[in-house]
Amino acid sequence: MSLVAYLFPGQGSQKVGMGRDFFEGSSLAREIFGLADDILGFKISQICFEGPEETLRLTPNTQPALLTVSTVAFKLLERPPDVAAGHSLGEYSALVAAGALRFEDALRLVHKRGLYMQEAVPVGVGAMAALVGASFDDVQKAIGQAKKGVVEIANRNSQDQLVIAGHREAVEETLSLIKGTRFVMLPVSAPFHTSLMKSAEDKLAADLDAVEFSALDFPVITNVDAKIIRQAEEARESLKRQVSRPVLWHDSMVKLGQEGVRTAVEVGPGKVLAGLMKRISRDWPQLLTLINVEDQESLAKCKEILSGSA
Repeated sequence: MSLVAYLFPGQGSQKVGMGRDFFEGSSLAREIFGLADDILGFKISQICFEGPEETLRLTPNTQPALLTVSTVAFKLLERPPDVAAGHSLGEYSALVAAGALRFEDALRLVHKRGLYMQEAVPVGVGAMAALVGASFDDVQKAIGQAKKGVVEIANRNSQDQLVIAGHREAVEETLSLIKGTRFVMLPVSAPFHTSLMKSAEDKLAADLDAVEFSALDFPVITNVDAKIIRQAEEARESLKRQVSRPVLWHDSMVKLGQEGVRTAVEVGPGKVLAGLMKRISRDWPQLLTLINVEDQESLAKCKEILSGSA
């Protein structure tokens, strides 16, 4: 049977203006954005719609902003997937969609998560860079040669894309040691999914223990070990462990393919995850249908495709 997966984006997918079209066209969207503003005590809606980009990029703002926009998009889709996954922060969006976490609790958690991450490594001290075309072994070798601080592999996004993170000088040094590889510095304000985030992970664990989790309405594949989970405690433990450990996105998407997923919908701003899935699935025996939902137009198109009328 052909299954539908929802993919929820993480940091790096944010952009000024995200969610505005939903807000202007849907009373449900306005209700969710209003709830988010009230819970956080500041206008996350305004930061989403108007920025500026420097403010949206700050981790304590980016995380609740993306969670809110992805939750709005999911609610407006009005149908659950067969399975879901979320990239880093997006795992919270996936678990909210699956009913494991209340939106209100997740919003408070990701705001704290962002604060803890930023406290662990101040703005400007850390950096992340995505490398295209470098082998895992070559990147590991360069990391081993870097002397200017901590640098580690943070994400294994596809067979030809890795993300490194750590102290900015160490990241830049590592990039200089890898020849013939394209890279881009990511628009984030801390080196996520590295050992530098251990203090943030420890603080967040206590907050996660204080929140109620429920059994999932549909399975979610975890970042930290590319495992299918369905139970409340599995979700809690996954979120505890993911802060300082690499995101195994490539392995997670391969798992989706093995489970029979043939349609993948990126639920939230941008097409980063759809692009990665296109590369990951290029050698699969069956082609995937890839869709993104980030505004009213793409929402209508997605609904049409999922209903089988397109």
